[in-house]
Amino acid sequence: MRDTRESRLLLVLLIVIAFALITIDIRGGEDSPVDGARQAASAVFGPVEKGVSGAVDPVGNAIGAVRDSDTRHNRISALERENAELKQRLGSDSRNRSRVRQLDTMLQRAGAGQYGIKAAEVIGIGAAQGFSWTVTIDAGTRDGIKRDMTVLNGEGLVGRVTTVGPSSATVLLANDPDFTVGTRLEKTDELGFASGRGDRPLAVQMLNGKAKVKKGDRLVTFGSQADKPFVPGVPVGRVVRVDPSGGDLTRTVYVDPFVGFTKLDLVGIVVQAPRKDPRDAVLPTKPKPQPTPTVTVTATPPGTKPSGAPSGAPTGAAGAGDGDQE
Repeated sequence: MRDTRESRLLLVLLIVIAFALITIDIRGGEDSPVDGARQAASAVFGPVEKGVSGAVDPVGNAIGAVRDSDTRHNRISALERENAELKQRLGSDSRNRSRVRQLDTMLQRAGAGQYGIKAAEVIGIGAAQGFSWTVTIDAGTRDGIKRDMTVLNGEGLVGRVTTVGPSSATVLLANDPDFTVGTRLEKTDELGFASGRGDRPLAVQMLNGKAKVKKGDRLVTFGSQADKPFVPGVPVGRVVRVDPSGGDLTRTVYVDPFVGFTKLDLVGIVVQAPRKDPRDAVLPTKPKPQPTPTVTVTATPPGTKPSGAPSGAPTGAAGAGDGDQE
């Protein structure tokens, strides 16, 4: 249709008629005079509408799928967060169980030595104090901690307190090169002085150059005057190498410390010394060696009558030959 004045007037007229019919239909309600026409139009255009709807539905379904996908993605993200939180809680619980075991072992050691200890947590390592092997603990003067107190854990000697603040303290570890502690050898009571060597075994100068020391022997602290800085009986370590005496007045042995200094967590500061030297009581009981089974094989020479054989029974090859002859 060409765009002429007549066509424009016709379009305006059709629009006016459409609005008039809509108004009449709305006002008429169920008794609308155009209801029959609407039903006829529905019968004619219904199949077309259904086809168009079928063609358009995949688009709507796709939009719904995207919307559902967002909801599903959000749910998965929520589940992932819940799993992460659960794993974190399980990790925390596992760590707590580990700390409970550490504390239990430490209390057993303290009980065996009759030490009064104050438990503390390691909250810092040596960087704050320079290049020494030190740690910072979360206990200080408010907790009754003083300088030159012995520090231990469930494994043995950790070190000694060097500086103290109101709520924290610094502990010099037993493997520090500036650390020295008097030691006593298990059972034989041979004395020595252990010195730290960083991540290498402790070096112990035995006062007796002829002391009988062997690999596997264990040492404990000898103790100090007035129990400062060291109380007696704290496990130090196990001998891993013994230098030949060579006729010298002293003898050097090398000791692997019981404590793992790179994985310290809970420690105990001895705030009350034992009434008497516990000697070797704090050392764990050595496991009894399992007997090695031995098998004895007895060879029987040819022609020898086995034990328990009848007196007239043939033995060896000769007996077999006699039987053949008979």
